[in-house]
Amino acid sequence: MKFIETPIAGAWVLELEPREDDRGWFARAFCTDEFEAHGIRMPVVQANLASTRSRGTLRGLHYQVPPAAEAKLMRCVRGRVYDLLVDLRPDSPTYLRSFGVELSARNGHALYVPPLFAHGYLTLEDNCEMFYLVSEFYTPGAERGIRYDDPALGIAWPIEPTVVSEKDLSWPAFEPVPGR
Repeated sequence: MKFIETPIAGAWVLELEPREDDRGWFARAFCTDEFEAHGIRMPVVQANLASTRSRGTLRGLHYQVPPAAEAKLMRCVRGRVYDLLVDLRPDSPTYLRSFGVELSARNGHALYVPPLFAHGYLTLEDNCEMFYLVSEFYTPGAERGIRYDDPALGIAWPIEPTVVSEKDLSWPAFEPVPGR
């Protein structure tokens, strides 16, 4: 795997490094040793799949608070999505900055989302599937969210979201940490 730094400290885009032969190709998609060599400790406790039917569907922005703050490794295995994270670490120099990247079945890239980052993705075509690893169990009492169009974040999505769940529309405006 090739680890590409993002403008947000601690977040990474991962590119596959396929080894090809006459049968096709093979690539490592996750390796604890390689993650730890980049300062990332990510014990995997769940693997999730999500299927989305329509282009323009937005899922997010979600996160969990301590002690259930979770890291995620997001990969699109069918279609194309715009995957986005927002740094919610109050002491971070990139606090409230966002970063987005296109993930697709074709490019094979993944996005590492550290703990205390809000995360969401927007489908860029019909019939997308996401596969992702998480470091903490889903904990309903620790779940939080931010509206995808919160003016405090100023996110420029590549296309207008056309399908957003009632739950995601109901998230409150983000309350920044005082003094930041």
